[in-house]
Amino acid sequence: MKILVTPTSLQPNKPTPALEALKEFADEIIFNPFSRPLVQSELKELLVGCDGYVAGLDYIDADVINSCDKLRVISRYGAGVDRVDIEAAKAKGIVVCNTPGANSQAVADLTLGLMLAVARKIPSLDAKTKAAQWVRSTGIELYEKTIGILGLGAIGKAVAKRAQGFSMKVMAYDPYIDTAYAKENNIFCASLEKIAESADVISLHLPYMPETRHIISGDLMRSMKPGVIIINTSRGGLIDEEETFALLDSGHLGGLGLDAFEKEPLGETLFATYDNVVLTPHTAAHTKEATSNMANMAIQNLIDILSGNDCQFIIK
Repeated sequence: MKILVTPTSLQPNKPTPALEALKEFADEIIFNPFSRPLVQSELKELLVGCDGYVAGLDYIDADVINSCDKLRVISRYGAGVDRVDIEAAKAKGIVVCNTPGANSQAVADLTLGLMLAVARKIPSLDAKTKAAQWVRSTGIELYEKTIGILGLGAIGKAVAKRAQGFSMKVMAYDPYIDTAYAKENNIFCASLEKIAESADVISLHLPYMPETRHIISGDLMRSMKPGVIIINTSRGGLIDEEETFALLDSGHLGGLGLDAFEKEPLGETLFATYDNVVLTPHTAAHTKEATSNMANMAIQNLIDILSGNDCQFIIK
């Protein structure tokens, strides 16, 4: 068995129990040589002769999939499969699986961290204090504010619990919302429009797909409460980024906390000029615990499928 492993946190010089299990199973393991998500030409070259592929944040399009000569399984290191052309994989007979729930606590933690950082401008104040500037800044409290959570999956539910710890009122929108769970946990089901007009903080936990591209549009942002904070620890492309700048300049948006962007790596950006915008490099799932969980699940999924065993995380 020949296996390609591309998540940047899985490297041969960083042995883990999951990698040891893969070494015992595979005859040859190819690791990501670039320490970043791979582009199509690189994937095509590295996937030659591979039976399995533990995939990081690479874009795996139909061209890549159709170039594979032996590939039988793409095991996503993470819950999102929006960067994999699922239909092309099915047509090629390649199984795609993922690791739902493995990083939910990590992402929820960073979500709350970004909320606090934006609400109190913590990074800006830290930088100024370290530069010997003793400034005064008036932030806002999260206590008893209303949060609108878009996407009430494992991560959205974890964010809701944390928000309730701040005595926040929790509203949620999800096309497939678990109404019984929401009722039991004092979460108010609402439309996107109702959340826009009511929430002080809006947190995104939706998958990226054509239906959710720019779900946070300019028009929707303009209908939001003045001073609203928007947090995105999900996927770039959910927010129409170009529309945010004028709304930040006018003060209609109170701030942004962004861990995902339409173009990654981010590079130079106007976002860097705002002290009420906090940016992190798509790192929400990068905790010791989450990376261990994702590695264990992704590699076990791959081994199970290639061994002909059942796997409950196959994307149908």
